[in-house]
Amino acid sequence: MITIRPIRIRDHYALISDMMEQLHISEKEFFLKTASWDNIAADYMQHVIETQETCDGTCLLAYVDDTPAGFIFAYLEEADESRIEDYTGDTLYVSDGYVAATFRRQGIYKQMNEALESIYIAKGIRRMVRYTLANNVRMQQFLASENYEPVRLVYEKWLTEDGKKPVTLFPDKTGDKGK
Repeated sequence: MITIRPIRIRDHYALISDMMEQLHISEKEFFLKTASWDNIAADYMQHVIETQETCDGTCLLAYVDDTPAGFIFAYLEEADESRIEDYTGDTLYVSDGYVAATFRRQGIYKQMNEALESIYIAKGIRRMVRYTLANNVRMQQFLASENYEPVRLVYEKWLTEDGKKPVTLFPDKTGDKGK
C-alpha cells in the first residue's frame, strides 16, 4: 500500500539527505557538470529547509507499506517586478523529486505530484514551474502527460579554466563522458 505524508525536512534530515544524494547521482548521469554531493550537501539541505520554512514549502514522503520510497519538494516563489508574464500570483516551483529504484514504475511519482499540486491549487496557485535536463526524456514525457508545456529553453556555455575552449556538458551518444 502506498501512502503519502507531508513532512518537515528538518525532522527527517538524514532520510531526505540520503534520497537527495541518490537524486543527485542520477542527475550526474545526465549532466556531467553536476557537483559532487559531498561538496554541496550541507548547503543544499539548508536551502531546502529554509525554503520549506519561509516560502510555504511542502515535502511529501511516499511510503510503500512502512518503507520510505520517494519524496517530492516544492515551494512558492513570490511574484516580483521582474516578471514579464501576465500571471501575477505566486508560482509553485517544484524543486526536487525522487523515487528509489526498487519502487519505480508503480505510479508513486505521479501520485506524489498530484497530491502536491492539489495542496497548492487549493491555496489558489495557478502557475507551476519545473526544470528538467535537456536529455532527461523520461521526465519530459511525464511532464507532458501532466499537461506541463516547455516555455523557455536555457542555453549554457561553460569554458575551460583558461576561458579558451568550450566544455562538453552532456555525454555524447557514443558513451564519451565528455571533457
